Amino acid sequence: MTGRNMAGETGQEDGAERRQERYNVKETEARWQAVWEDRNSFAATADAARPKYYVLEMFPYPSGRIHMGHVRNYTMGDVVARYKRAQGYNVLHPMGWDAFGMPAENAAMEQNSHPGTWTYANIDTMRGQLKMMGLSLDWSREIATCHPEYYRHEQKMFLDFLREGLLYRRKSWVNWDPVDNTVLANEQVIDGLGWRSGAKVERRELDQWFFRITDFSDELLAALEELERWPSKVRIMQENWIGRSTGARIEFSLSGPAGSDRLEVFTTRPDTIFGASFLAVSAHHPLAGALAEQDGALKDFIAECDRVGTSEEAIETAEKMGYRTPWVARHPFRDGETLPVYVANFVLMEYGTGAIFGCPAHDQRDLDFARKYDLPVRPVVIPPDADAAGFEVGDEAYTGPGRLANSDFLDGLEVEAAKAETIARLEAKGEGEARTTYRLRDWGVSRQRYWGCPIPVIHCDDCGLVPVPEKDLPVTLPDDVTFDQPGNPLARHPTWKHVDCPECGKPARRETDTLDTFVESSWYQARFCSPRSDAPVDRAAVDYWLPVDQYIGGIEHAILHLLYARFFTRAMERCGYLSVKEPFAGLFTQGMVCHETYRTETGAWVTPAEIEKAESGDWRHVASGAPITVGRSEKMSKSKKNVVDPEDIIATYGADTARWFMLSDSPPDRDLEWTEAGIAGAWRFVNRLWRLGGSEMAAAGTPVPDALPDAALALRQQVHRAIDGVTDNLEKFHFNRAVARIYELVNALVDFRETGDAARAVRREALEAVIRLVGPMMPHLAEEMWRRLGHESLLVETPWPEADPALLVEDTVTVAVQVRGKLRATIELPRDTDQKTAEAAALAEPNVQAALEGKTVNRIIFVPNRIVNVVHG
Repeated sequence: MTGRNMAGETGQEDGAERRQERYNVKETEARWQAVWEDRNSFAATADAARPKYYVLEMFPYPSGRIHMGHVRNYTMGDVVARYKRAQGYNVLHPMGWDAFGMPAENAAMEQNSHPGTWTYANIDTMRGQLKMMGLSLDWSREIATCHPEYYRHEQKMFLDFLREGLLYRRKSWVNWDPVDNTVLANEQVIDGLGWRSGAKVERRELDQWFFRITDFSDELLAALEELERWPSKVRIMQENWIGRSTGARIEFSLSGPAGSDRLEVFTTRPDTIFGASFLAVSAHHPLAGALAEQDGALKDFIAECDRVGTSEEAIETAEKMGYRTPWVARHPFRDGETLPVYVANFVLMEYGTGAIFGCPAHDQRDLDFARKYDLPVRPVVIPPDADAAGFEVGDEAYTGPGRLANSDFLDGLEVEAAKAETIARLEAKGEGEARTTYRLRDWGVSRQRYWGCPIPVIHCDDCGLVPVPEKDLPVTLPDDVTFDQPGNPLARHPTWKHVDCPECGKPARRETDTLDTFVESSWYQARFCSPRSDAPVDRAAVDYWLPVDQYIGGIEHAILHLLYARFFTRAMERCGYLSVKEPFAGLFTQGMVCHETYRTETGAWVTPAEIEKAESGDWRHVASGAPITVGRSEKMSKSKKNVVDPEDIIATYGADTARWFMLSDSPPDRDLEWTEAGIAGAWRFVNRLWRLGGSEMAAAGTPVPDALPDAALALRQQVHRAIDGVTDNLEKFHFNRAVARIYELVNALVDFRETGDAARAVRREALEAVIRLVGPMMPHLAEEMWRRLGHESLLVETPWPEADPALLVEDTVTVAVQVRGKLRATIELPRDTDQKTAEAAALAEPNVQAALEGKTVNRIIFVPNRIVNVVHG
C-alpha cells in the first residue's frame, strides 16, 4: 500500500508491520486540529453561488468547565456541519457565550472578584476544552454577550423597539426572588421557586419594562404549523403556553356597598354557568383595593396573598384562601339566586379581567376553595353514561367530556353547543359576549442586578423617560461595584446612575435595571451572521444566512428561549433588520447524559472517580475504603457528583472515542447512559478501524474492475448500501443507526479474506467509504487514515460518497410464509418472483406442510416480495 505522511514523504510499508501499529490518539488529534486551524478549514463566507447551511447549537453559559451534555450537544451539531459541508453546502457553524447572569454575581460575592473576571476566565477555559473536541467551528465569529461590542447593538435595538411601540414600562405585580433579589418571569418560576436560587418566590409591585410579545400571539401560534422540522412536542408546548382560548365576558350585577354595581368576569367555560357557586376577584382587583381602604382584615389578607408568586405553579401549589366581601352577585339565568363574592389568592389580575366565577364541580381550584368554605358543588357536565340525578363529585373535579345537566335550557347539549348557546343568550340579554383570550403575557425584561445589559433609558423629573442618544451607546457597566450587601449594585453606585438629561440638561438618573439574559440569547443567531458589523446586523449577511437551518439544544428551552427568540426575530423584522420571521427552520432536542449515583454510608455523594470495585464485587470509597451504595441513574449533575469530566475522557481515549460513544449508545433524542464499558468499547472500535488501514489493498485511485468474484461483489454491494443507509440516517438524525451500519460494514471488511487485484481494489473502495462515512463522527481518525491511504487532499475537503444505484438493487428478497396469519417459515426468492412460483416454494416448506396436514387450502394471499399467506378451511 502506498502512504504519505504529513511531511509529504511516500514509501511502501509492510502490511503485517502496519497492523501492529498502535493508534497515537493524542499526537494525531492535536496535529489535525492544528492543520484545520492553520488552513481556516471552517471559516464561512457568504457566497450567493453556493447553497448555504447554518448549523447552530444553543450556546453555553461559561460556568467554568464543559460537561458531558456539552459534548453530546456539540458532537451532534458537528456531525451535521461536517456532513453538510461534504455534501457541498456553504456551512456556517459558529460558537459564542451566553455570558450575562446571576451565577457570575454569585461567584463574585463568594470569591470577592469581579463578575467579568470570573466570566472571561471561564470562557478561556471552556474554549480550550471545546477545541479539544475537534469541532468544525468558525472561531473567527466568536461572540460573548457580556462584551460591550455585543450589547451596544442590543441597546440600539431596544431604542428602535421603543420607538416602534414594541416596548413599554408600567407598574406590575411580579415574581420576586428574595435570594437573587431580582424579578423572575413566570417561566423562570418552577414549582413556586426561583429557577436559579431555589428560593420561594414572592409577589411585588414594581415599575417594569415589557416587550409586547402578546401583539404577536396569533402569529406565533399560527406559524407553529409551518415549523414542520420542529419536534411536535415542542410545538404543542408552545401552543399550550400561548394558550388561545375562546370564551365569554359576563357582566354580573352586584348588590352591596355603594360604588360597585357591576363585575366583569371572563371564562373559558360559559357552559358551566349553572354550576357557579361563587365569584372571586384578584387581591389587586379595584374592587378589593377599594374595600381594603376601610377593611384592615382584608388589607392583611392581601399582604398574605403577596407572599405567593405570580406564576401558575405557585398558584397551584398554594393553599386556596379567600376573603368574603359584602357584595353578592345576581346569577344571570337563575332568578332570585345570588353568588357570594370573594377576594381569592388564586385569581391573578393579569389573566382575563382579574375576576372569575367558580364552578367547583369542574375545576379543581374552585373545588378546593368550595370545600374549604362550604360552598355548593353542583355537577353540570356529566359523563355520557352517567345519571344526572345520581352523579356526584368527590375530592376530584370532573373535567372530562360529557353532556350538560342541571342546567335548565342547556340540559342534554354537548359542551361546545352549550358554550355557543350560553353566549348567545348572554348577548341577547346584554350581559355578555364572546371573547378570545390568551394565556401568554407580555415579557417582563427588567432585572434588578448588575451583571446584565444596561437598559439605555434616563429618568428625568421634567422630561420623563428619555432614550439615551445613539451616539452615547453603549451604556457600559461600571467596574467599581461591590457585592457586600443584597440588592442591585447599580442602584447604590455613587456616580454611575447620575447623569444629565439629554433633552433638558438637568440632573437625571440612569435606569438601574438591566435586561433579562434571555434577551441576549434571542438574537445571537442573527449576530453570528456578521459578528463584526458596526450595526446590529449586516442586512446582506442575515438575508443570506438566516434562518438557521438546524438548531440543536435541550427540550428545557422549549418555552423560555425558543418563544422569546421567535418574538424577537419578528420584532427585528418589523424594524427592518431582517427579512425572516422565524429564526430556526429546523430544531432537534437531544436527550440528557445520565450516570449512576454513588453515596457513602453517611449519605454523602461521591464522584465515579472516587470509587473502585473490591474483589468481592462491591463498590468502595478509594480514600476511606468505606462501602458505597449505588443509586439509580440520573442526569449528570454537580450536586449529585455523578459527573464524568470530558477532559479526562479526552485525555485518556481521545475526542473521537468520546464523540463515537455519544452517537452510538442510544437514539439522540433520548437520554444516554454513560458507562465505562461503553467508552471502552468505543475505544476498541477506534483501534480496530485503525488496524484496518494496514490491510493489503490497491493503490489510491485504482478503479474497481467491472467483473468481480461473488464475494467481492457482495462486499461492494454492502459498501454502497451502507453509503445509502448512513446518508439517510444522518438526514434524519438517526445517528445511532448510522453507527450500527458502519459497524456492520467494518465487520464485513474484517471478514473479507479474498485475494487478487479485484479484491484489493474492492477492499480499498470499502475502507475509503468507511473513512468518509465516519469522517463527521470521528474526524481526527478519519483524517489520519485518509492521509495514510495515500491522499494528499484533506478529508474535510472531500465530497460525501455517493451510492451507485445499480449496486443497491438486491437480487433476492426474504419472503415470510404464513398459515392463517401465523409465521411458519421464510424463503429466499428472486426479486419480483411471480405468484405461482412463490406459492409453490411456500407450499414446499416442511413447516408449512405440517401445518396444513389434513386440511384444505381455500386461498393464498400473495404480497409481492413480502408475504405468502396460506388460508385453509
